[in-house]
Amino acid sequence: MYKLDETDLQILRTLQKNAKLTTKELADAVNLTPTPVFERQKRLERLGYIRKYVALLDAEKLGLGLQVYCKVKLKQINHEIADAFTHRVMRIPEVTECYNTSGSYDYLLKVRIVDMKQYQEFVLHKLGEIEMVASLESTFVMSEVKQSYAVNI
Repeated sequence: MYKLDETDLQILRTLQKNAKLTTKELADAVNLTPTPVFERQKRLERLGYIRKYVALLDAEKLGLGLQVYCKVKLKQINHEIADAFTHRVMRIPEVTECYNTSGSYDYLLKVRIVDMKQYQEFVLHKLGEIEMVASLESTFVMSEVKQSYAVNI
């Protein structure tokens, strides 16, 4: 496994704040010349430390103002059932994140939708049609206090 040095960590921290920086801007931010920064960034990508670059969109402005966390309990759980459930969930566009969890529920889904009516349709016609779902519990987000995708390094 590759050992990250302080410069690698500084590059990662800087890119987490603004992945849109040019190589020159990134080099200036970490006090190096562009060529070694470019090589380090490519190595960090190749080794999987940088998984991808994305634009964070404002869901509210795009009309997807209702955010729901949906806890899902399956009727029973084994490898085959878990695979079948996750494959179904991966094809549901309203589900933006899905986590296999421990505790009272098997999965936690983050759902982004227009309004309560659309969530009702989602529950009845998307989750409700997955036969291995035993129960679900929904938590509606009233306001977002903090959102960060940065990893504390």
